[in-house]
Amino acid sequence: MLDFTHNPWMVAASFVVAFFAGFSGLSLMQGASGLAPSQRKLLVAVAAIVLGSGIWSMHFVAMLGLRLPIPFYYDGLITLISALVAILMVGLALLMLHFASRSPVMITAAGCVVGAGIVLMHYIGMLGMKLCGPVFSPLGVGLALGAALGLSSLAVWVAYGARTRGNILLGTVCFAGAVVTVHFIAMAGTSFYAVDDMTAAGPLLGNSALAMIVALSSFVISGASLLSGVSFFGASGAAAAQTPRPAAAAAPPASAAPPASATLPASADPVPDRPSPVPYEKDGRTLFADAATIAAVRAEGHYTVLYRGTEKLFCPWSISVASARLGTGRFIRVHRSYLINPAHVSAFQRTKDTGTCFFAGVESLTQVPVSRSRLADLRRALGV
Repeated sequence: MLDFTHNPWMVAASFVVAFFAGFSGLSLMQGASGLAPSQRKLLVAVAAIVLGSGIWSMHFVAMLGLRLPIPFYYDGLITLISALVAILMVGLALLMLHFASRSPVMITAAGCVVGAGIVLMHYIGMLGMKLCGPVFSPLGVGLALGAALGLSSLAVWVAYGARTRGNILLGTVCFAGAVVTVHFIAMAGTSFYAVDDMTAAGPLLGNSALAMIVALSSFVISGASLLSGVSFFGASGAAAAQTPRPAAAAAPPASAAPPASATLPASADPVPDRPSPVPYEKDGRTLFADAATIAAVRAEGHYTVLYRGTEKLFCPWSISVASARLGTGRFIRVHRSYLINPAHVSAFQRTKDTGTCFFAGVESLTQVPVSRSRLADLRRALGV
């Protein structure tokens, strides 16, 4: 067996690549659940390429820092397959998170899919080595798989438990830590031996060519991270700029009586027979929904998602603005990320110190968690 070490600078660089990829992919998906399906699919595809390429680039940045006493190369076809597997697995996880009900089971399942993608990418990439062969210990594979599933699930839970800017940043750190940790746990359980067999399923990929590919991939990921950061850290200003817009768009002629939302301050009670219109974006236009038809409002970063029947609609209001405009009459706050309309609640279940509201007639939303501090308000609203 061959002795091997790692260049510590390349180890540090691999974490930076994973971090940039995680930030780009996760921040790109901020607010995606409120977009039209076609736009969501496009964002999922782009984010999957960024995140999957980041996993692949991190692995091969670290492999460029691998020091063995003999030269070694990679099979080009197998290396390509390892990258595609990472992209496809991450894409599947994002589809689960943005096209299905985001329940605890679904979030955990998506995290496990990402973890499985990390492990598959790693071991497929290692099988592409030529002039030396890897030997994987069962214990090392088991530890790597367990770490991948656990750490990736943690990263997805942090990033998607609440879609705030802080959650996304912390989820990015967890994602980068998961990718790097799994790589080096797997490497600790791997041994290498020298071989003379030069057969390959595809053309040989030398370390210099691999370095250029990884450098290009890292450059693209870093560029995507910078572009994402412009909108991500400027989201507060964008949200503030968009918030007053619905009132202006809803303003009637001077001779007509203005709607309740245009005349009442944020703290005033809404007029019961003239519910405030709620703005949402669709097909490049700002439309307005009757508040009475909305079952729930969920925070999505600096914006919100409206649940109405079978639809999930992107609203430019923040959760705080929605709470101020809607939360004094028809809606109540049941969680830091949710406002609900009690008229649409079909069932309520108490679970220890928390609870869950169920919505039988709302296909886009099946249930909403209720935090302990909000239980009393909800029970009063429901009369139980």
